[in-house]
This record gives sequence, structure tokens and C-alpha cells, in this order.
Amino acid sequence: MLEGLEAKESQVPTADLILKNAHVITMDPRQPEAQLIAAKNGRFVFVGSNDALGEWQGASSKVVDCSGKTVTPGFNDAHCHIYSFVRKLVSIDLSDPSIKNIDHIKGIIKRRADKIPPGEWITATDYNDFTLAERRPPTRWELDEVAPDNPVVLSHRSLHACVLNSRALELAGVNIASPEPPGAHIGRRETDGEPNGFLVEMLGYVRENVMPQLGGEELERGIKLANEQYLSVGLTSLQDATFVNDLKRWHYHQHFKVEGMLKSRVYMMFGKETMPQFRANHMGFGSGSHYLRLGGMKIVPSMISDKLHPPREEMIEQILTAHRLGFQVAIHAVQEKLVESIIEIYEAVKEQSPDFASRRHRIEHCAECPPHLLERIKKLGLNITTHPSFAYYSGDRYLATVAPTTIPYLYPMKSFMESGLVVAAASDSPVTNNNPVMGIYSGVTRTTSSGKKMSPEQSISARQVLAMYTVNAAYDSHEEHIKGSITPGKYADMVVLSADPTTSPPEKIRDIRTEITIIGGEVVWEN
Repeated sequence: MLEGLEAKESQVPTADLILKNAHVITMDPRQPEAQLIAAKNGRFVFVGSNDALGEWQGASSKVVDCSGKTVTPGFNDAHCHIYSFVRKLVSIDLSDPSIKNIDHIKGIIKRRADKIPPGEWITATDYNDFTLAERRPPTRWELDEVAPDNPVVLSHRSLHACVLNSRALELAGVNIASPEPPGAHIGRRETDGEPNGFLVEMLGYVRENVMPQLGGEELERGIKLANEQYLSVGLTSLQDATFVNDLKRWHYHQHFKVEGMLKSRVYMMFGKETMPQFRANHMGFGSGSHYLRLGGMKIVPSMISDKLHPPREEMIEQILTAHRLGFQVAIHAVQEKLVESIIEIYEAVKEQSPDFASRRHRIEHCAECPPHLLERIKKLGLNITTHPSFAYYSGDRYLATVAPTTIPYLYPMKSFMESGLVVAAASDSPVTNNNPVMGIYSGVTRTTSSGKKMSPEQSISARQVLAMYTVNAAYDSHEEHIKGSITPGKYADMVVLSADPTTSPPEKIRDIRTEITIIGGEVVWEN
């Protein structure tokens, strides 16, 4: 018989919600499994045996018979981009694998241009040059052929590049005389230096300063679509790692919460440019509510032609400022040289910060991480937020374009886990599908979308990936005391799955579906 854990408060006579006959994976080492869960006032009050049903069930209790299905803590996407996902949902989606060439993209853009008035923006997302026959992005002139009277922007699936047609370039102020922006790149025609429409690390500028802002009915329609998608895959918490998040977006989120448009809990990061807005409103790390919290400062450095932007000393000062104000810092780093530069910067910050460990500063992505760099990360005690699903969604591109000597330490999940560091899982949505089950499948199998294997020696267990999406993700945002495991006293956030990912055959994990999503003891989605 399972003994069971109860909340320490005085005994509550009845529960609001009870899940019985469940196969519960609690992610709490004190009681790894259970059969029955009781929740009241949004929190778990009992986790244990079916024998306790009578103690907790009352006339008003909602009882869900799980019939042996698996229940886990709610999934927590530790690095995603909510507004980019919303924009994808209300834009033309170019991620369809049937889109094989630039002519296909042109046809899609032309059909949209034929339906709207001149001057109205055409936005399309997720083009992937790797899957196009030409193995390159479209040019401004190719887009001009089908939409000469409308500004057009196509965002790359990575969100780090985009293509603009001539009308959009004009509105953005990009022309043959434009200098290379710091930390960015303007693609140019080789013959005369004329911008060809391809921009690197400028999508944020275009979306925030050139294009019309998402708002009104379009934004609300998009957030409702996003909410449905998040809940349908069991995402009860989202860590929005977007550096342009500002006070306006914070107020939008408050509105979404009040109106019930976005159910998942949100930990919202911000950038150095928007930090003063929050400080002016007397907001610090963790400000907000149980459903919306102000997170850490996000930095997105770039390294173009081996030149770091922002420069080293400037980044050190940015981090020290955030650290001294009590904020966590999360820094984007993908390529090995950039990962090493960020490690060096964190080492310099640590020398000046006796309380360095208390902030749990993070490296986001940490894609190319050979053993000698991982050892330095371990000494710093940084958190790593990374992407097990990338082996599936981007593995074929990696195998075709990344040096064979780099592949063994590209998203090296096993090495990460064996380091003893806290490693959290994330989708980087909308860069990849945000379904955590695909992250579990990919982490276990290291299988690409075409069926190839990417450094299979770096595979980990389903339970390890599950920890990355639950307890580790909660630790990543300093929230392990309120979420991440099915433990009395914590928020009653959980998901009912169609099968147990920890015992399913590896090739069957991807077929597991979310049956029920529960946030704060409320059933918010059912299949």
C-alpha cells in the first residue's frame, strides 16, 4: 500500500479535484509513484493510495477516473517565444514540408497579395532554406515579382534571419548606403552591393520598429490559438525568453490572464533596453502573481566574423547590473566560439560577485559544447536550458552542414546530465514544435525526422527528459518550491497522458498524446 503524502496545513475535509486509479509519476523522490491525487484551492493536498479516496471525496468534489493512465507534473517549456508563436499563427506558415522551392513560396505570397489592398503588409514565417531546392532564401527581387505593391517579410525558422522585399526594405530604411549594423548583417548583391533583402539578426528590429504591431482582434485571435496549442500538449508553464518583452507586453499578459485567454503560467524575461520600464514601476525579479512572474534579463549576443556584439566589457557590465539588482541572467549561445566567450564573461562576473551562485544564471541553447567547455560551465554552476527535440527537427540539417568533428558534442544531452548541472528542456517555439513528448522521444532516440541517428551515444532516458521538462525547468526559474513535481503544497498543475513515456518502447513515445491538462486544480483542456 502506498502511504501517501499530505499537506502540512490543517486537514481539509474535502478536495475540489481528485484523480483516482492513476499511474502517477510524481517527480518527487520522497514518493516517486502514487495512485490518487487530491487538490484543493489550486494546490495538491494529498498524493498517495486509492485507499484514501473516502477521506477526500465530498459532494462537491470533481473525480476523474484515470483508468490506469499516466499522470505527470504539468510540462514547463523553459525557453519559448509566445509573441513569435502568435505571429506565426496569424501569418502565412511556410513550414509545410511540401514547400520545396522558391517558386512555391512566390505562389503563396502572390495569392495573398491578390486578396489584399496595396500597402498592406504580408508576413510569412518559418521558411527553411535547407529544405528548398535552391538551398538559399528568396531575394527581394523574387518577392517583388509577386507582391510589388505590398511590403513583404519572411522570417527564417530560426528567428535569426529574415527576407524583405523592396517595399519593406524601403520602410526599414535599408539601402545601398546603409552601414553594417552592430551585431547584424545585411545581405548584398555581389555585383553592386545592393541589399538583396536577406537580413541577419534584424528580425526583432523589423517587427518592433517597422511593421505594424500585433494588437486588437488579431492579437487576441492569435493568443487564443496559442493557448489551445499549449494546453493540448500539456504545457502548464511557459518561460518566454524574448529580449524585446516590455511593460506593454506585461500588461497584455495581465489582460490575457484576466480574460482567460492564456491559461498557462508565464515567466517573462526581458532585455536590458526594457529593464528601466520595469524598474520605474518598482518591479524586481519574481514580481507579479502565481500566473505571471517577471523573470530574468535575456541577452542575445552575436558573433559575426569572429566579432562579439555586444563587446565583452559591455556585456560584463550588463550582467553585473542585473545581478546586483537581484535578476537572473539568461544568455543565448549556440556556436562553440560564442559559448566559450559567454563562459569567459560569466567567469569575470563571478570574480566580482560573491553571491554569484544564488542567481542561477543560465546559458540558453548551449548547442556546441565540447567537454572542456562543459567542465568550465560546471565550475561556474550555471543552469543549461537546451533542446532535446532539435535532434529530430534539425538533425538532418546538422548532419549535412555541421563538421563531423562537432556532431558528437552538438546538444550533448548525456554529457549535460552526467555533469551534475541542472539542465532544463525547451522547444524554442516557434523554432520547433512545442510538444514536450517529441522532446522526450528525441532525447531518448536521437533520431532525425528522416530516420537517421545523430550521435546516439548522447541519448538519455525518458525519465531524465521528463525531469528536464518538470522539476529542472521549475528550478531554472527559481520556482521549484511551487511547481515541477506532484507534491502536497505545490500548484496542482498536471497532465494525463495516453501512455507512460518511461516504459513505452522508444519508437512509440512520439505517439503518446495528452488526454487532460490541469492547471491550479482546474481541468483546462480535455482531448
